[in-house]
Amino acid sequence: MTIPHKAHNPGFLALVKHAKSRVKEIDIEQYRKMPREGHLLVDVREDSEWAEGHAAGAIHMSKGIIERDIETRVPDTATTMVLYCGGGYRSALVADALERMGYRNVISLDGGWRAWNAAGLPVTKD
Repeated sequence: MTIPHKAHNPGFLALVKHAKSRVKEIDIEQYRKMPREGHLLVDVREDSEWAEGHAAGAIHMSKGIIERDIETRVPDTATTMVLYCGGGYRSALVADALERMGYRNVISLDGGWRAWNAAGLPVTKD
């Protein structure tokens, strides 16, 4: 249910397709059914995207730094993390990388920020 946003280059799409074939994904309806407690919601978008607004309760670790900082911020590799970006592409790439780093409960939110907003879920600005 990826919500299209813009045209992406073929090499990027191939990379994302490969990552999506290996990682766990859920759509916004599946996310809504998850208990609010027991997982971290992680925004992997760029700083400027985060500043414009983000999912209430999310933490921010952009795709550019998450691999570098995740072990300090989330040392328990069993922590359940739901990752989101603009539409579910970057979050799939991050989920794939985190799994290769030993994180066992990483989920990419298909549809990402656009699906979050379309579903009317709470947003905030810090």
